[in-house]
Amino acid sequence: MEFTMKEVGFQTTLPYGELHVAGDEAYGFRPYQLLVASIAVCSGGVLRKVLEKKRLHVEDMTIHADVKRNEAKANRIEKVHLHFVIQGNGLREEQIAKSLEVARKNCPMVQSVEGSIEVTESFELVTDRKVECG
Repeated sequence: MEFTMKEVGFQTTLPYGELHVAGDEAYGFRPYQLLVASIAVCSGGVLRKVLEKKRLHVEDMTIHADVKRNEAKANRIEKVHLHFVIQGNGLREEQIAKSLEVARKNCPMVQSVEGSIEVTESFELVTDRKVECG
């Protein structure tokens, strides 16, 4: 990847389109947003593949990311909590919990920040009948 300087921030062109990154949201994505998005979406993507391999059908998945930053240390990201809201029929809490463990071990982004950023997960299982939390 190659990034070129703009008046404010940097940009790169990727096969999907241009990516603008800046410290000011008016000019592009902020670096911390991209890091958190990478962790969340990588986790969700790996979890989705794990569930597909187990032949568990997920109708919808939403990931809420809660970020804790330390202003005293350059506003570094110290913790990211991912809360998965998973919708599907015939899913059991134990299946999702075990699948999350496998996904965590196989997510390149989570593994890349391990030891420097604490990443935790929780989930809600939404079926037509009820909501279960794990």
